Amino acid sequence: MTALLEVDSLCKDYHYRTGFFTKRKIEAVKPVSFSLEAGETLAIIGENGSGKSTLAKMLAGVVEPTAGAIRVNGERLKQDDFRTRCKLIRMIFQDPNTSLNPRLQVGQILNSPLARNTNMTASERERRINSTLREVGLLPEHAYFYPQMLATGQKQRVSLARALILQPSVIVADEALNGLDMSVRSQIINLLLELQEKMALSYIYVSQHMGVVKHIADHVMVMQSGSIVETGRANQIFSTPQHPLTQRLLDSHFSAPTLDRKARYTA
Repeated sequence: MTALLEVDSLCKDYHYRTGFFTKRKIEAVKPVSFSLEAGETLAIIGENGSGKSTLAKMLAGVVEPTAGAIRVNGERLKQDDFRTRCKLIRMIFQDPNTSLNPRLQVGQILNSPLARNTNMTASERERRINSTLREVGLLPEHAYFYPQMLATGQKQRVSLARALILQPSVIVADEALNGLDMSVRSQIINLLLELQEKMALSYIYVSQHMGVVKHIADHVMVMQSGSIVETGRANQIFSTPQHPLTQRLLDSHFSAPTLDRKARYTA
C-alpha cells in the first residue's frame, strides 16, 4: 500500500568557492528516505545545523534538492510544478512577523494562493477565506486586519490559515511555535491536533522542544550533521532512545512527569 508521503534519497549540497581554482562542498542534507501516512505526524529533531530545516524547506519546495524524489499518493512532485505542489504540501514558517506581508490585509494574504492556484470565483474564494478563518479560531472580520494589528498568537493562526487555504494533504511546520508564550502555544497545539483529526492532515513538525514533540508526534526522526541517526515510533524513541544525541536531547529537556500523547496539551 502506498503511503501518503514518500521521500526517496532526498539530499542537498551547497558549493562555495574557497579560492580561484577550488570549491568546497557542504552536504547540508545527506540522502534521506522516509514515508508518512495520512493523519500522522513526523517530528524532525536535532541540534542547530543538523539539516532539519533544510529538509523541511525541500519538502515544501522552498529549497531545491540536489537529488532525490518526493511523492504524494504515489505521484512524483516536480520542483517547478508549483501549482500542484502547493495544493499538496504547505508550510508554516517560524516567525509570522516576517512571513506575513505587513502591507496586505489578512484577506488579501489568504486570497493570493487561491487566485493563483485555483479556478475559484471571487465569491467562492471569499467563502473559503471566511470558513478557513473560522477553522483556525479567528473571525471573518479579521480578513480586514493588517498583520501588525494582531497579537503574535493571532498572526500564527493566520499563518496556519494560509497553510490550510488550499486544503493540502501535508503541512510542514518549521519551529512554528517557538515565539509563542506557553498558554498560546497550548492553544495552537490543541488546534493543530483538532484539525488533524477533522481533516486527516499529516504534519512534518521541525522542533527542538522535546515536550511538544512528545505530545504531538507519531514518529520521530533524529538528525545530526545532515544524516538520520535514529528514527522510530515516538513512544519508542522517548522510552528507549538508542543514539547518544537522542539521549542528550531528551535529558536536556525533561525534568517533569511526561504527558499522555495526543491528549489535550496544557502548558
